[in-house]
Amino acid sequence: MNPVLMLLCHLSGLFGTIIGPAIGGCFARPVDSFPEVFSRSGIFGKFPYLLPNVICAFLQLMSIIAGYMFLEGTHPDLLRGAAAVQHPHDFDEFGAPLSAVATAGSTAHASADLRVKSYGTFNDVDMHQDEEWDVKPDGKSYECSAAKKTKVFTYRVTMLVIALAIFTYHSMTYDHLLPIFLQDDRTGTASILGKYVLKIPGGLGLSVQTVGMIMAVNGVIALLIQAIVFPLLAEWLGVWNVFALVTVLHPIAYFIVPFLTSLPQKLLFPGIYTCLTIRNFFSILAYPVLLILIKQACPSHSVIGKINGLAASAGAACRTIAPPIAGYLYSIGSRIEFTGLAWWGSAIVAIVGAFQLYFMHGKKHTAVSVTAPSVFLHHPHQGEEEVPLIPEVIHVTVHDNT
Repeated sequence: MNPVLMLLCHLSGLFGTIIGPAIGGCFARPVDSFPEVFSRSGIFGKFPYLLPNVICAFLQLMSIIAGYMFLEGTHPDLLRGAAAVQHPHDFDEFGAPLSAVATAGSTAHASADLRVKSYGTFNDVDMHQDEEWDVKPDGKSYECSAAKKTKVFTYRVTMLVIALAIFTYHSMTYDHLLPIFLQDDRTGTASILGKYVLKIPGGLGLSVQTVGMIMAVNGVIALLIQAIVFPLLAEWLGVWNVFALVTVLHPIAYFIVPFLTSLPQKLLFPGIYTCLTIRNFFSILAYPVLLILIKQACPSHSVIGKINGLAASAGAACRTIAPPIAGYLYSIGSRIEFTGLAWWGSAIVAIVGAFQLYFMHGKKHTAVSVTAPSVFLHHPHQGEEEVPLIPEVIHVTVHDNT
């Protein structure tokens, strides 16, 4: 997995987190924001939140069309099958199918090895070619990746998918609760009623437009953390250590939000952006390192689709159940004047994710480098100019399927 492409993919999503809230904040209730354009008796007057949804649906349609027209499959066995039916003139002089060369060229040779602890470190050697072989324990080659009986869902893969599901759940509850909490009527401030009773009533009472701008600024904060903090921290600590750090500290992001109701008005927005910065620091770092760790744990390139499918399904299931559960807890908290109930419920789930680290461990990268030049290298005859020898480096990477 190319780290630059990984970074760009996530950054493109963060641009959406800036534009999306801005669209919602600007075009929700258009009869109030643009009374000279939209009539109260029209369809957008009857359905005040229809316009931003129509805009987002149109953008989604454009994304589907672009994906259908410009994206190609990358499954190695399917590419092999497509190459098998090509005509002889479709092959280059070395016998390689031209279509496979064209589609695999950008992905077959990653610019960095994400299996090492510093994901972005480049080997300071001249490597002419990277090749990969799948062999049996006795040294014999597999005939085809489709014929291998590889255990897909290993213990490590399963634990990482569970970690992704837990992260997806509490991250989704934050995204669901935040705009509700920001707009909910401010009925009081946080206070201690008794020795063991804490009162946190209502929300912050902000307008829809203000909430939209806060969410857009939240996207900018996330973009800066993704572009600047993530590469530096991942190189300094390593992918696994970053994952452990943000997983253990993630509950803090949920615990502190309800106390925004106790801040005076002049400190409210600095407090909001501080909470968003803390949350984005943990969330933005957690998601890409989880994807990298899942990619590392794949026992074979041919089963990446299955593992990604399981991870996507687990994440979708958690995104489905997170909003109703968080909303139900928030409604209960509103009735008992303790809206922190929903936030602290998400903090408990994040604590469960931190506890799961006890059953996981970092996976070390095993490599053997041979740097001695061959004794059969050509030596110049008398009178010939001597060409300096550059030792060839062979990197042997050993993967285990645990």
